[in-house]
Amino acid sequence: MFGKGITRLPVVLAVVLAGAVCMAVAPGGRAAAQTPSTGRWFKGNTHTHTLNSDGDSTPDDVVRWYREHRYHFLVLTDHNFLTDVSALQALHGASDRFLVIRGEEVSDRFGEAPLHINGLNLNTQVEPQGGTSVVDVLQRNVDAIRGAGGIPHINHPNFRWAMTPAELGAVRNTRLFEIFNGHPEINMFGGGGVPGLEEAWDSILTNGTLIHGIAVDDAHVFKQPGNANSAGPGRGWVMVRAERLDTSLIMQALERGDFYASTGVELTDYVVTPHSMTVTVTPTTFSKYRVQFIGRGGAVLKESADTTATYEFTGREGYVRAKVLESNGRMAWCQPIRVN
Repeated sequence: MFGKGITRLPVVLAVVLAGAVCMAVAPGGRAAAQTPSTGRWFKGNTHTHTLNSDGDSTPDDVVRWYREHRYHFLVLTDHNFLTDVSALQALHGASDRFLVIRGEEVSDRFGEAPLHINGLNLNTQVEPQGGTSVVDVLQRNVDAIRGAGGIPHINHPNFRWAMTPAELGAVRNTRLFEIFNGHPEINMFGGGGVPGLEEAWDSILTNGTLIHGIAVDDAHVFKQPGNANSAGPGRGWVMVRAERLDTSLIMQALERGDFYASTGVELTDYVVTPHSMTVTVTPTTFSKYRVQFIGRGGAVLKESADTTATYEFTGREGYVRAKVLESNGRMAWCQPIRVN
């Protein structure tokens, strides 16, 4: 289980270029020299609601749920409301065990399209900025979140079919978007000619924009446990690699892509060297796994049934990302590495 202890793991991180995890690959698929690092995995959720907007539970009850379910950090993100978490942190926080972080879901629109962006670790509340197009509204709100000292991530692109992959890919100065959202009305797999979120991700990556995929709950309902048709907690999260459980370090790791997104698959490690990418799954006794390495255009470059899988770079992939599929429907997504 993710919450049972924290293991210190040696890793090799990709070189950080332009604020994202990237690699410049030399002829023959060899990357530039890498920097060894160490870190620990911290489980967290960055999208949750309370009675301060449209949730059904108090901030105390919401924080308590995540604390008792062995998460390490939680960001409260009510619509256009910034909750003061100092008292919650004093009550529920514990050094290197649990952390409550301030956040807001800046909720705007263009025409009928709802355009929502989370601001993580904001200094002040951000008002919806408006704009003259979908991209303009998104960009103005991203810039306002940055101006308030926060980290933006773009929420549920297919909710009410709000934005196209081209519009999402045109937004600058943001590195995170939701590849998975646990709300039952998110249209994650697309339909009616609209691509699903993974197809959109590969389209954006193929067009040269490096963006990281995040998994969240978007939980609103804590009083109906087991109701799959409600927006309940515990459905999607991130596992962030950092030296310790510290707000600044968690934010930095999210920005540089040193995390994976999951709906229930646990990784022992994810390693990038100058030559290869290796994913190691922590198996359960009742599941089997497929590890896919995906490149330009969403092409599956390699698939492995082993719990430790390695892909050797050729330098022709454009980018490489890894995805793990578990036999009962759970998944994990590693962040893309640019290799051209």
